[in-house]
Amino acid sequence: QVQLVESGGGLVQAGGSLRLSCVASGRTFSSNVMGWFRRAPEKEREFVTAISLKSGNTRYTDSVKGRFTISRDHAENTVYLQMNSLKPEDTAVYFCATKYGSLLSQLSDRYDTWGQGTQVTVSS
Repeated sequence: QVQLVESGGGLVQAGGSLRLSCVASGRTFSSNVMGWFRRAPEKEREFVTAISLKSGNTRYTDSVKGRFTISRDHAENTVYLQMNSLKPEDTAVYFCATKYGSLLSQLSDRYDTWGQGTQVTVSS
């Protein structure tokens, strides 16, 4: 079984940057997909980005393209989310999740295991 632990959230001013980390432990598979989702107050959970651990292929939601970058470190079993040019509307709890296979799905119900989340707050 896989366990995921996120870190790196915090409070930042608009225009600032944060880097989130998601460390995977337990039974991990190099062919998995890792994704980041977020849930803003009183909103539904939404897809942010995903990466294939095998190929490195990535997918982003339109609102973060050009500002966020997802990357992986196989040696550390860690996936990162570099967030630049942050906006107040990026404020949310950010979750990492993993799924089997190579499809970079935007659907949260395709993901099997979730972390506990880390809060990101962007002040204006």
